[in-house]
Amino acid sequence: MNKRALILPAAAFLFSLVALGLAALWTFAPSPEATRASSVGGPFELTAMDGKRVRSTAFEGAPVLVFFGFTNCPDICPTKLMELSQMFREAGPKAAKVRALFITVDPARDTPEVLKNYLSSFDERIIGLTGGQDEIDATVKAYRAYYKKVPTSNGDYTMDHTAIIYLMDKRGQFVGAFNLERSPAEAAKDLLRYL
Repeated sequence: MNKRALILPAAAFLFSLVALGLAALWTFAPSPEATRASSVGGPFELTAMDGKRVRSTAFEGAPVLVFFGFTNCPDICPTKLMELSQMFREAGPKAAKVRALFITVDPARDTPEVLKNYLSSFDERIIGLTGGQDEIDATVKAYRAYYKKVPTSNGDYTMDHTAIIYLMDKRGQFVGAFNLERSPAEAAKDLLRYL
């Protein structure tokens, strides 16, 4: 096998891991202006997958899980969305008011209709949000998240992005990163503590 053919994919993979690690450190590093809890998140106004404009305040009153991704994501996004769906099934009606927000980092391709079709395979409590590039950038910045457009060899592109699930409390304040690397029952039990 040609060693040169292995170098580029391996380098791209390592670069992605380092970038995601740095993004996680940057996300949760305390800022000099505020405590960690109050420096992540904030108000936003985006377009939901039904085409209606929605403000972050619409989700107050119950915990909210926030995840940045995109519909052409080959692995991380569908895996996280499936894990969220399994957790919601375990939580059942007790978590009826809890929402997970899937905020696209690829608004050029992820229109409300595309998000609606994509998310129809997952739990109905997962809401897709998109918007103008400036709106997405402002929301990503408020959550101290990361994304980067990465060209592919066929002239298309993919997106590197933060893979953290943000847990926000009933008042929209940041609680911490929500761990889905456990059984759906354990994750559901943890989530229900914040109701």
